[in-house]
Amino acid sequence: METFFFYAFAVLVLGGGILTITRRNAVHSAISLIVSLVGVAGLYLLQKAEFLFAVQIVLYIGGIMVLFLFVIMLVNLDEAAKERQFNGQWAIALICSAVVGLQATWFMTKGASALKFAQPPVVGHASGPVSPGNVEAIADVLFSEYLLPFEVASILLLVAVVGSVVMAKKRI
Repeated sequence: METFFFYAFAVLVLGGGILTITRRNAVHSAISLIVSLVGVAGLYLLQKAEFLFAVQIVLYIGGIMVLFLFVIMLVNLDEAAKERQFNGQWAIALICSAVVGLQATWFMTKGASALKFAQPPVVGHASGPVSPGNVEAIADVLFSEYLLPFEVASILLLVAVVGSVVMAKKRI
């Protein structure tokens, strides 16, 4: 029975992903992405990662996708497709990209030790050390090994939302 659910969720993930990139209507693409995220949530549940399952449902499907749908409906895509998309500021964009690239390179080579945290002491009971639970293990990995990608992803999401709101406004 578990194999059946695995293949069913895999079909949801792959089918939703394919429909997300092939639909011409942005709302249909967003709904297809929701289908794909439901499949990912199901795969998390099959792997006994209940916390990730709940986060996937509540945060991504319930929060972020509703925000994406709101932004898609806020932006008039028909008029945006007719407008000129670029305003000729290639030099400024290249300079900014080079600066960000240099900062990221410097940080990865010189500043990576700044993200090293002291290892917490192992707290145990009389029966031995306590093994961390699912949430604690995710938090340890997320805030030690993957702190920089986590923060970069959050900044990119913030920039995307602000950019879409700016695109939606007639005047700034």
